[in-house]
Parts: sequence; structure tokens; C-alpha cells
Amino acid sequence: MSVNPYKQLAERLDALPNGFPPTEDGAELRVLEKLFTPAQATLAAQLRLTPETPAQIAARIGGDSAALRVQLKEMVRRGLVGAARGEGGLGYHVLPFVVGIYEMQAGRLDAELARLFEEYYQRAFGKMLTAQPQVHRVIPVGKTVAREIDVQPFESAADIVNSARAWGVVDCVCRTQKKLIGEPCEHPLDVCMVLSETPNAFAAAPAIRALSQAEALATLRRAAEAGLVHSVSNNQQGLWYICNCCTCSCGILRGMADLGIANVVARSAFVCQVDDAVCIGCELCVPRCQFAALTVDGSARVDEMRCVGCGVCVLVCDQDALRLMRRPAEQVLPPPLTEGEWRAARAASRDLDLARVM
Repeated sequence: MSVNPYKQLAERLDALPNGFPPTEDGAELRVLEKLFTPAQATLAAQLRLTPETPAQIAARIGGDSAALRVQLKEMVRRGLVGAARGEGGLGYHVLPFVVGIYEMQAGRLDAELARLFEEYYQRAFGKMLTAQPQVHRVIPVGKTVAREIDVQPFESAADIVNSARAWGVVDCVCRTQKKLIGEPCEHPLDVCMVLSETPNAFAAAPAIRALSQAEALATLRRAAEAGLVHSVSNNQQGLWYICNCCTCSCGILRGMADLGIANVVARSAFVCQVDDAVCIGCELCVPRCQFAALTVDGSARVDEMRCVGCGVCVLVCDQDALRLMRRPAEQVLPPPLTEGEWRAARAASRDLDLARVM
């Protein structure tokens, strides 16, 4: 019996730390069938997380290295696999479905793919969101943290932007997807950011609008003023994107609103506090909070279990009654230092053999 290339690829993706849980009716296979040809799926299912040159891949799985190079370059162009330069030259590697393949489809997303993703999301995506450590973590809007509080570089959206050497912006794939299935939200589309340590990295990228450093910082401010939550990958070093998310559309934050999963995103090290002597109980902050952490009883009240420390509510307080304060040390779980450490911790929590996919 021949092997279904899409089932083979789905199993490979689920063996990665991020996960790609199966469904009873094969919704995950229908998504992959939309994105990959059978030959592309067969090849992607055999790639590792560690980049390999076409010659190395050919030596391991067979085939002609020149033909593999052509095929892999096309797959990179379509956002189906990743590429990175190493000592042996340009290498290629498997991408997780989220964050990875799906986000790379922002420029190719159509109504059919949007519907197929929604079917998969409703059936199985929640299983991915419950694994630890979480895929994303929240970082606060910088000026909402009390002045006397020391903020580490990995905790600051502005510092993350300032440490990069190239900046770009793309339309949010999540809000685009929701719009295509007839459920748009009012938040702006063009605020999802990509970063690189290589100058001018996005100058010729077809689906990315290159930004200057000043434009990138302005995009951050615009997103925060629109009520969007900054989130990044759940590690301290090597951050290459900043998502500006909402619970109405974001594939991860929707888990809280749509699927009832409380712990979908790692909260920041901060929590909102209220100065009762200043708060007038105007309630402007309440609808601003996407996590239902604020109520008003005379003055504002914060549910610290629901507060993720994003600071979005602070921006709309005319009385300066709200500010972010650092949580007690025992309530703060430092994010893994590197993506490699995150992968190891995530694989252990899912009882995966990480060596099989590296």
C-alpha cells in the first residue's frame, strides 16, 4: 500500500515541538493538500529542523542534489520550508505549521485556505495551545511600565526592535483569514512585524514591506494605540517577529476567547495595578482589556490571574491611574534563553524524541 504523502507530512509536523495535532476527519490533511503538491509533501516530510544543503539531503534520502535544490528553492518561495546559511552553504529545513508554514501564507491566503484552516482550528488547534512552554509570550507596551521598574531587553518591544538591523511589516494572516470567512474585526491589518540581524534583509522580499527603524517603532505605537497586544516567540534570544494580536482573530489568542483555554500565551513579568486615589471609575479601560481582567467597582479592579501584563489598558487611562508593576519573583517563569532550549522543554512536555527531527 502506498504511503499518503500528506499523512506522512502531518505526522512529521506533529513530531516537531510546536505540534500539529491530527483530527478524526482529516482536516489537517486537507490543509496540507491545499498547500503542497504530493512531491513537495514527500520531500518536506523528510527534512530536519537542522538545515542541510541539497547535497547532504540527497546523500541521506537519495535523489539528485541539483534537482532537489530547484525543488527546495521553489518551496522556500512558497513558504513551505525554511532556508538558512551555514558552513556548507545554503541549507533547508522543515518548518512547523505554527509558527511557520501558516504565517508564511499571508500573501497566498484565499477563501478556500481560510475555510480549511478554520475547520482545522475548530477541531484540533486547541490541543497545540495547551502544551508547555507556550508558543508565544506577551511583552508590554514600553511606556506603560512604571518608571522605577527595570525592564530587561527581551521584555521590551522597543528594545527588540532597536536591536534588529532590518525591519519589515506584513498583513496579519489571522485577521486576513477571519475576514475571508466573513468574520472581520476592526483592528488594522498591516502591523505584524518581522525582524532580522542582516541589514536590508527585506528590501527585495515580495510579501514584506521593508521599514526603517523609525517606521518600525511607529508601527509598534500604532498597534498599541489600536488596542493590540505585542507578543513574540517564547524565548529571550533570536527574536525575529513581533505579532500584534487580538483575541477576536489571532490564532493563538482566540484560544482563550473561542476555545475557553485560559493559558494560551505566556504572560509578561508584569501586572496592572490601580491607584485608587486617582481612579475615577470611568470604565474606559474595561473594553480595552482583551482578557476580561478589568472591572469597575467604584474604581478599577484587576483580576491578576487574567491579566497578561500587556499594558494596552494603561494607554487609555486619562487619569494616569493604571500602571504595570513587576510581579513577585515566585510568580514569574523566565522564558527559555534560546529557541533550542524552548524546543527541548516543549518536546519533553509532549514526550517527544527531539533527536528524531533534528
